[in-house]
Amino acid sequence: MSRVIRAALVQTTWTGNKESMIKAHEEYARQAAAQGAKVICFQELFYGPYFCQVQDAQYYSYAESIPGPTTERFQALARELGMVMVLPMYEQEQPGVLYNTAAVVDADGSYLGKYRKTHIPQVKGFWEKFYFRPGNLGYPVFDTAVGKVGVYICYDRHFPEGWRALGLNGAQIVFNPSATSRGLSSYLWQLEQPASAVANEYFIGAINRVGIEDLGDDDFYGTSYFVDPEGKFVGDTGDAHQPELLVRDLNLDLLDTVRDRWQFYRDRRPDAYGPLTQA
Repeated sequence: MSRVIRAALVQTTWTGNKESMIKAHEEYARQAAAQGAKVICFQELFYGPYFCQVQDAQYYSYAESIPGPTTERFQALARELGMVMVLPMYEQEQPGVLYNTAAVVDADGSYLGKYRKTHIPQVKGFWEKFYFRPGNLGYPVFDTAVGKVGVYICYDRHFPEGWRALGLNGAQIVFNPSATSRGLSSYLWQLEQPASAVANEYFIGAINRVGIEDLGDDDFYGTSYFVDPEGKFVGDTGDAHQPELLVRDLNLDLLDTVRDRWQFYRDRRPDAYGPLTQA
């Protein structure tokens, strides 16, 4: 019996305020459920603008506890729809201790835990060290109704170690919610995640917001996609300019096929990598 999971991604534009963004994503989730999706992931910092284009303390106000009000709101929706949800948000652990985080909620509405973005950029248009501490929860994999799900956030994708850690922790699907700009990273976008899916033998859902926001000139180019463990896109990529809900079928049987073919986990040599892990 094949193990086919219908999964969804959302790429969208900034609507102008937090409440309207949350409502928009509730509607996207309902649309995905109507199409039979059983898991959905939103874009990085989904309920806000990408405020890291500037360094301004007023945007600390977007942070909230996780779990907290937004997590609980989507827990209720997940329970109603029977859908696993990955919710990338701005987390305040305590005043002044802030993270770029994704909460994971199971299809019965239970809160499973969170991943905190590990690698934090500080370059023009992406001033993230002003807003976030580096994550300190490792690379958790969550046992959900659709299988074992991991999360890696935006800039993390440039670092192979976390992809591998997620695979070693049992991930079958890894979501990479992002906010990345046309002039900066588009040449990497359709290269890195397919290569990481092949190297680590799992599915990846890569999400990027769309549009130019009034905080800067970053041109978020969408083109979200799912890629399978053979490095092939599952259906078309998302639009390069418009909001879109992508719903795709992922055949988890392909994980066994690929892992039987290529013994990357058997043949890895951590005993030889010691110097690479030293600062």
